[in-house]
Amino acid sequence: MERVRFLWQSIKNFKEMGTVIRSSPAMCRNMVQYIDSRNDLIIVELGAGDGVITKYILDKMSKDAKLFVFEINPELCEVIASIKDDRLILINDGAQYMESILLKYEIETVDTIISAIPFLVLPENLTKEILNISKKILKSGGNFIQMHYVKNISKMYKAIYGNVEINYVALNIPPGYVFRCVKKEV
Repeated sequence: MERVRFLWQSIKNFKEMGTVIRSSPAMCRNMVQYIDSRNDLIIVELGAGDGVITKYILDKMSKDAKLFVFEINPELCEVIASIKDDRLILINDGAQYMESILLKYEIETVDTIISAIPFLVLPENLTKEILNISKKILKSGGNFIQMHYVKNISKMYKAIYGNVEINYVALNIPPGYVFRCVKKEV
């Protein structure tokens, strides 16, 4: 049922979703491999879709960690809400508001950000706003992880973070990339 809902929402809202296929287990594992379960206590997920990556994040997190999940689609939020885990805090709002929303929870910095936002279909100014806010709220040494289906967008991440590591994930439909940026010490 989750797959059907995801497909329907993807077709209905392609500009918002950027795909019609859920991420494969290989893509999900690649996305969460950088989570340090001992030190990453505040994790943010952007563009959670139906929660397929969310479940992998929760499996990798420590029992003391918190996961703030941002998803703008209300119907997909209903699917994510069915994940019963006290560490998950679901926010039905845009990633551009994450800083002010996290401050309401008294959180100024986060350890890791994992994103599946389809930046290629968003307006450029919104993409840059979200990426700059992400960098601002990440702790020094924190990871920003992003999935994409094209490699040539890596220049944008390098311009913002000063670095980008790219992993190719062949076992995904379509094959894709996981970009990892590390916020450098200030």
